Amino acid sequence: MVNQQRLTTAANQAVRQRNYRRARDRALARLANDYPNVYRTYLEEEREADEQMGKKWLDLDGNTRATRGLRAEGWSSSSNKSRHRKKN
Repeated sequence: MVNQQRLTTAANQAVRQRNYRRARDRALARLANDYPNVYRTYLEEEREADEQMGKKWLDLDGNTRATRGLRAEGWSSSSNKSRHRKKN
């Protein structure tokens, strides 16, 4: 009886957490669309703070980002952006 109640409670918590995360992700997507420059600025600040603490971020290809100041020659953000654009 007690074990079943614990399982039910855990399942309900998981559903609430999933619904909260979905709503939060939708709100974040809306904010990013409404204020793209502010979103990019905040995202870059968070990325730099995480990298200073030794945490790595993944890019769209799943590669970790090079640390600050160690960019490969010939790399530019504009060429990187065009590679990830959707083709019509």
